[in-house]
Amino acid sequence: MTELIEPVSGHGESRSFARLALARFTSHRLALLGAAGLILMVLAFFTGPALSSHDFDAVDIVNRLAGPSLSHPFGTDEIGRDLFVRTMLGGQYSIRVAVLVAFLATALGTVLGALAGFFGRATDVVVSQLINVLLIVPSFIVLAVFANRYGASPTGIAVVLATLLWTRIARIVRGVVMQYKEQEFVLAARAVGARPARIVARHILPNVLGSVLVEVTLLLGTAIVLESTLSFLGLGVRPPIPTLGNLIQQSKGAIDDAPLRVLLPGFFVVFFVLCVNFLGDGLRDALDPKSRRA
Repeated sequence: MTELIEPVSGHGESRSFARLALARFTSHRLALLGAAGLILMVLAFFTGPALSSHDFDAVDIVNRLAGPSLSHPFGTDEIGRDLFVRTMLGGQYSIRVAVLVAFLATALGTVLGALAGFFGRATDVVVSQLINVLLIVPSFIVLAVFANRYGASPTGIAVVLATLLWTRIARIVRGVVMQYKEQEFVLAARAVGARPARIVARHILPNVLGSVLVEVTLLLGTAIVLESTLSFLGLGVRPPIPTLGNLIQQSKGAIDDAPLRVLLPGFFVVFFVLCVNFLGDGLRDALDPKSRRA
């Protein structure tokens, strides 16, 4: 496991570490490529539909199953809907779900991990056993059951995914809090009457920020894959709302005759996951105190 960042005592040291981390990150070519890819993809997803003259649900029977053209860059589906606009909107929904999942899972994991690590005893036992239960149960089956009941909307599927993906962050935060809660700077804060919440937020959690940021990037990739899988299986966000997963599901029967209808949404899922993994690798190297890259 990556060695945790030692607490710093001065602003100058913090700025020095920040400059060193930035230098490491900018020297990581794959991380820069991943960041650039994510930016381009987000811009395409959120500006592409506005640049098109077609609505995502507009039916044009005359141009059904058309191939790529200037008017329809990705072609049309079986009832003449423009696949470029639908794919871009599908990417919007998928990214929104992934970001919401990462936010909720990070918040839940950080709070529960900090409580377990700082207070220990019964709180630690309850949180640790909850984590163990979630790790040993067949998570995809549980996810499928709850998604079938609550996953009809992007927010619903995000909440369902977040409840299963917070455990790794909780374990990381718990370990850091347990390591630092008996350190001298924490004991000094206790001696002057600082409340537990302030001690954890101000003095302990900054030391886990790097590891949490790396986990957030991995969460984004995991979330978009799971969301796409659930949508493909008909358990996630359902039509008429387009997502990358249900676009693949709707077009899977045309893989032989019109492979682009399946391959294009699939490409964006794979490309997104690659980009966030590259970004995560760069952040891990940049925030590792033992790294010598510069």
